[in-house]
Amino acid sequence: MLLTHILQPTCVKVPLESTEKDAAINELIDMLDANGMIHDRAIVSEAVFTRERTRSTGIGSGIAIPHGKCQAVSELVMALGITPGMDFDSIDDQPVRIIILLVSPANQTGPHIQALAGISRVMQDDQFKHALEQAASSDEAYRLLQDKENA
Repeated sequence: MLLTHILQPTCVKVPLESTEKDAAINELIDMLDANGMIHDRAIVSEAVFTRERTRSTGIGSGIAIPHGKCQAVSELVMALGITPGMDFDSIDDQPVRIIILLVSPANQTGPHIQALAGISRVMQDDQFKHALEQAASSDEAYRLLQDKENA
């Protein structure tokens, strides 16, 4: 699964305006909502924040993948935000610079797992990850991901 088949260019924000975790997650949810990718913002928010309260989705190495499953989406949707760095209660206690929001239908586990695997695959490339963190615009960040997946 290619992430660029899930992520729409209009759902990438560089830089995020938010400077704290909950606001950043809300900013990404708002992007999905503004692009008509979710049916009910409140349900998506509840699913994502319920998961986040269980354990932080700051997975380390400057990456966070907040996510949730709910009936407010028809298919897996994704938003990407880049920040200069914020506290995300990450497992390595380091600031997060790349935030990838995933929301999937409650009854579809496969695409969600495939997307997580795809994120893991591209983020293992330190050169790509650094370039993404340094992207000057949303368009540049999306192009970097396209180039990485098409290489």
